[in-house]
Amino acid sequence: MPLMRIDVIKGHDEKYLKTLLQIAYEVQVETFKTPVADRYQILTQHEKFEMQILDTGLGMERTDDFVLFNLVTRPRSTKAKQQFYSKVVERLHNELGIREEDIMFSLIPNNDDDWSFGNGEAQFLNDKL
Repeated sequence: MPLMRIDVIKGHDEKYLKTLLQIAYEVQVETFKTPVADRYQILTQHEKFEMQILDTGLGMERTDDFVLFNLVTRPRSTKAKQQFYSKVVERLHNELGIREEDIMFSLIPNNDDDWSFGNGEAQFLNDKL
């Protein structure tokens, strides 16, 4: 049940952005084993100067195709997270031509009592989910 926030630099067309979202969603379902109806994605486009993303000293140069994935999610295994990272990167590279070093991830774990999908209820706790 990840809440996926995706930040990109402005300049890409709608088809490109929809493909990016679809790839990330498909890999999420595959690697995190989420139900097909669990799709919560927010894409934000920024001016280039609004995204100051360095490489933490790893020697990677960033381009205007940089993509940052930030997911708030239930705890996931290390294996599932690594599969998510590598499969998203592989597909974005192969299908959209995004350089592997231009894709970054940050996952923030949370628990079932941290979610309410509406009506002021905690659906994971009251057996509605």
